[in-house]
Amino acid sequence: MLGAIIALVNSFYRGERMNPSGENAKEKILSAATKIAQAHGYGGLNLRNLAGDVGIKAASLYYHFPSKADLAAAVARRYWEDAAALLQALKEESRDPLECLRKYPVETFRKSLETDNRMCLASFMTAEYDDLPEIVKKEVQTFADVNVEWLSKALQAAKIATPRDSKRRARAIFAAIVGAQLMARGRSDIALFDALIDAYRASGLLPA
Repeated sequence: MLGAIIALVNSFYRGERMNPSGENAKEKILSAATKIAQAHGYGGLNLRNLAGDVGIKAASLYYHFPSKADLAAAVARRYWEDAAALLQALKEESRDPLECLRKYPVETFRKSLETDNRMCLASFMTAEYDDLPEIVKKEVQTFADVNVEWLSKALQAAKIATPRDSKRRARAIFAAIVGAQLMARGRSDIALFDALIDAYRASGLLPA
């Protein structure tokens, strides 16, 4: 079980999806586009350049994704779906909600920084909100919703917050960790991320 979870974590933050039958063209496109979006955001997605990177003709890429908006929406959707699977695996591995909350910053946003100082794809795209098509905005917002909902349930299960207050605290935790990742990425300093997480724990925002 632990080995499967580690594989899931590593594949998620490399922008890859486990595919036992081998990657098809659409999967290769999504994997490559995810890596680009993590490093350059929505604005960095160029379909013709992406086709060249994947080794297919532009017409083949447009067959799977008729527009940049369609591609970005698919990338963001897959990102939150994989994030949801990762969080579920974390819950099943530990069983202890308090331990899950302790692992959350490390197994989520820190992993992106460990992978070539990448940014969380959803956070990067959120910063480009005004330039995002509506179908992309919806998928990006879902990523935050998935994380907040998971945190809210974990806080309740650990008896750290009541059902009435858990959502508010979950949002504060999510926003704080996203901010820590942003600061660490801007300085290419993963130790800064760790220091900020330690400060959150010392302040009581995160469980020690």
